[in-house]
Amino acid sequence: MTPRLLERRQVLTFLGTLAAAGFVLPRMAFANWDKAAFDARTMDEALKALGAGTPGQSGDVQIVASDIAENGAVVPVQAISKLPNTERIAILVDKNPSMLAASFDLMPDTIPEVTARIKMGQTSNVVVLVKADGKFYAASKEIKVTLGGCGG
Repeated sequence: MTPRLLERRQVLTFLGTLAAAGFVLPRMAFANWDKAAFDARTMDEALKALGAGTPGQSGDVQIVASDIAENGAVVPVQAISKLPNTERIAILVDKNPSMLAASFDLMPDTIPEVTARIKMGQTSNVVVLVKADGKFYAASKEIKVTLGGCGG
């Protein structure tokens, strides 16, 4: 065995030991879980839990999704913000049992575009909520669902 291979093996063994001991945790383990927003049953409750109140409408917030989703279990939705200093993007579904489908906290140098595959129980408005410079903006689009994805 060469000394270089031995060093690599020692480093990997050391990192594996740290991971097994719980010292190396994925960053997601420290993510902020917004339980109140995910548990909200109405749009007003969800917006309040997200700290949005009544967001302003903005043409700089775009939703890219098809008008009709054949299968509500997998509905691809892309949210794009052209607002400077976008900090957060959330996707909400008006008629789902839990309104908040996805929420993304963005780092300062991140391109403010996210794509998610969400579940929709029925035809509903999809709302994209963007927090930029401490203010909230929203855009909405109706997506028709032919086969519900939330048990319906």
